[in-house]
Amino acid sequence: MKKIHRLKKNAEFQRIYRKGSYIATKTLVAYIKPNNLKETRIGITVSKKYGKSVKRNRIRRLISESFRLLKDKVKPGYDIVFVARKTDTYEDAGLSSVMAVMSYMLDKLNVLEKEPK
Repeated sequence: MKKIHRLKKNAEFQRIYRKGSYIATKTLVAYIKPNNLKETRIGITVSKKYGKSVKRNRIRRLISESFRLLKDKVKPGYDIVFVARKTDTYEDAGLSSVMAVMSYMLDKLNVLEKEPK
């Protein structure tokens, strides 16, 4: 299995926020910008307003695992930043619900490869 390539520098996040396109749902916001690489990189942001580090890390793990499962369907060459919104839905959220929202968002952004019919 390939490692998920991560965005780590603040300048990379700021570039995507300023120049990228985005889509927002009740629980998650995704910013996306094409890069000139043959791989897709992701960044995950969870505000301290969400709660203590245990809660923030749990939502990071849910988002990361959801993307890992969808990575094979994502077209290469994008930088994506996921921002978790402060809602109570993550308290009971499972992997399937986060993955469903993420799949919907990536499909709306035309990043998912279409399956042949």
